[in-house]
Amino acid sequence: MTETHRIGILTGGGDVPGLNSVIKSVVYRSTELGYEVLGIRRGWRGLTHLRLGPALDRDHVMPLDRANTRTIDRTGGTMLHTSRTNPARLRSEGLPPHLLNDRARYETTEGSYDLTSVVLENIAGLGIDHLVVIGGDDTLGYAHVLSTHGVPLIAIPKTMDNDVRDTEYCIGFSTAVTRAKELIDRQRTTLGSHERIGVFRIFGRDAGFSALHIAYVTSARCLIPEAPFELDRLIALLVADKQANPSRYAFVIAAEGAIWVGAQVGELGDPDAFGHRRKVDIGEALAGEIRRRTGEETIASQLTYDLRSGDPDAFDQMVATTFANIAVDLIADGTSGRMVAIRGGRYTHVPVPDPRLGPRTVDVARYYNAERFRPRYDGRNGFSVMLSD
Repeated sequence: MTETHRIGILTGGGDVPGLNSVIKSVVYRSTELGYEVLGIRRGWRGLTHLRLGPALDRDHVMPLDRANTRTIDRTGGTMLHTSRTNPARLRSEGLPPHLLNDRARYETTEGSYDLTSVVLENIAGLGIDHLVVIGGDDTLGYAHVLSTHGVPLIAIPKTMDNDVRDTEYCIGFSTAVTRAKELIDRQRTTLGSHERIGVFRIFGRDAGFSALHIAYVTSARCLIPEAPFELDRLIALLVADKQANPSRYAFVIAAEGAIWVGAQVGELGDPDAFGHRRKVDIGEALAGEIRRRTGEETIASQLTYDLRSGDPDAFDQMVATTFANIAVDLIADGTSGRMVAIRGGRYTHVPVPDPRLGPRTVDVARYYNAERFRPRYDGRNGFSVMLSD
């Protein structure tokens, strides 16, 4: 066992079910080893806006123990709160008020500021020996930056998109698929009652794992970002599905990043801290195009925030608890710069992914039938249970 005495833990990016299970399990395992745990509030924002001083800045940091984490695993969200702050690329309006007079020191390009030096000072000032960072590609991308600066840390992947590189599973994914199946099965009655074609939009900016798995368990057609689709062919199949269905309805699941061949990829609003802009709503656009071309009645349904809200399912809670305990075991062994992962269906750990490599994406040839817009069901023997390698 190393001389690690104080662990910092934070959650960044979008919330998913299972985050509180990680936090609680890190606290319980750490206290067994005699470590203190500090919760960093609001993700990376907590380490950019923190003010060091004789008293702990409890607006951005909170001590965690068994008493204040005892029941948190029974609910969703994150007790530490979250943000989409990128300390390496803050806009002027996002700077901490107490640094405004010294902003020139951190400016990298006009209107963009890198507060990595502030983050490093605050980690040292808090006496944190090791960070546990829970997040998706963007949050873990900045964890990679800190790792290159010598900060000891362990990463834990979470995202409903399941697209963090080098792991087959991310916390939040199972709950999202389970909840989407329940919502779609419930809405079948409305589709059938009105004899309509439904378009269910879900998360998946760059990768189609969520759409693929939800389609797999609902026997549906799906659209994924990795395979731009022929709109006329899709419409013909959906109309045929409706006519062949005794209840006279059909539906398709569309990842938010899906796009048909020849269409312009529309984006809205200003880029966030990690350079992402909001995609034009593929659900509304596709439902409108189907209605315009066929005269069929359509429904566009947004299965987005319903999937990330509420408590985790049993599988997510199990993985979250296990990831947390592996993370603390790695810290106790003096290991850093690693991400807890699942590879080949087994728990393991890998280097923190380099953000320059981008997210993991669906292997279309192995897992997706692009002609029929369906998951592949054939030849699965020997393949990963998560439809990914």
